[in-house]
Amino acid sequence: MPREIVLRPGRQADADEIARVMRSALSSFDWMPVVHTPEEDRAFIRGHVLQHQKVTIAEAGGETLGFIAVEGEWVEQLYLKPGWTGRGIGSRLLGHATAAMPVVKLHCFQANSRARRFYERHGFVAEVFGDGSGNEEKLPDIRYIRYRAVR
Repeated sequence: MPREIVLRPGRQADADEIARVMRSALSSFDWMPVVHTPEEDRAFIRGHVLQHQKVTIAEAGGETLGFIAVEGEWVEQLYLKPGWTGRGIGSRLLGHATAAMPVVKLHCFQANSRARRFYERHGFVAEVFGDGSGNEEKLPDIRYIRYRAVR
């Protein structure tokens, strides 16, 4: 029987698990360089993401399946555990976190074709193609934007 997926606010107590989800998602890409240690990931989540961004977690049966972090007009993080993509969880997180936002921006790596299709299905349009000089991974990226009337 499928477990019910619940969305809830992220808390400091979730920092280690959020960092594990982020690391496992990034590690699933063979093109993604490793630029931080797990300890640096945890410090980033604790000291920046949970301090400055609005975090929503998707969980089922107490297991964290993914999360989204939003700051201002930007989706800064959206990661799911490998094996949990394609089940509507990312769509729920994105819809929940951005429902009241008239403008939403985000960056996506050009190599991440699955994420690109996901964002484009959700109404995002590629605005700028970057050469990687603006990110620490040094990978070509795309700045996406979505305009939506707020009801």
